[in-house]
Amino acid sequence: MTMRLVLAGCGNMGYAMLCCWHKAGKISAREIMVVEPSAELRLKAETLGCQTAENVQSLPADTQPELVVLAVKPQVIRTVAESYKRFGGGNTTFLSIAAGVSVSTLREVLGATTPIVRCMPNTPASIGKGMMVVFSTPQVQIATSHFINDLLSTSGAVASIADESLMDAVTAVSGSGPAYIFYFIECLSIAAEKAGLPADTARLLAMQTVNGAASLAAESNEEPAILRRQVTSPNGTTAAALGVLMSGNRLQSLIEEAVGAARRRSIELGRE
Repeated sequence: MTMRLVLAGCGNMGYAMLCCWHKAGKISAREIMVVEPSAELRLKAETLGCQTAENVQSLPADTQPELVVLAVKPQVIRTVAESYKRFGGGNTTFLSIAAGVSVSTLREVLGATTPIVRCMPNTPASIGKGMMVVFSTPQVQIATSHFINDLLSTSGAVASIADESLMDAVTAVSGSGPAYIFYFIECLSIAAEKAGLPADTARLLAMQTVNGAASLAAESNEEPAILRRQVTSPNGTTAAALGVLMSGNRLQSLIEEAVGAARRRSIELGRE
């Protein structure tokens, strides 16, 4: 059976990545085997043209995929990885998107010579606007690395780190970061309502302002600090507001504290 990639898990993130691969045409659906115990989720994968199986034991004995993507929750990844142990040893690369699960943990199960890539995606990957950060072990072949980056790029921007310990900082910034932005939109919406705007208008203004500002920052050649200054007229309304947010580095200190707390919790989760 021709099979280049095995996707272990077709839940929210697994299915989102699968849809991005399919839409971009980076890999033929016929080359993908989705292993998923849920019949409902297998059906979703089948509608994209993928082969499916209820469990890894159902795969043909001669199966040797180039890549196994472990798209399962951290709490069950050790158990799931154990069932894929037969692919360990060097010929198959494993890509894990489980937050906080280290390479050493995966090596304990899959073997020390197994090529492993850790990836920290975030929820905007579900609409192709995510941030995907990867760490690869030396055993990962260059061609396979390019293949993985090509697949991940369909879900958003891709960055690599050379030090795995930095993955905790990645988790704290881009992994958890969307929640910070969602909360900011909530707060801005509430403030807009308290300023007298109708609830639906307040929400639209808050959401579109964040969306537009982020898009401008991404597409502009200017640094965010310069863009901020361009909006801020001396003694104007923006200056008055920034005087509150920036006084004593209030907002910067709060964000640094929040990222630090998330990073420490990521480290703790990796030890549990």
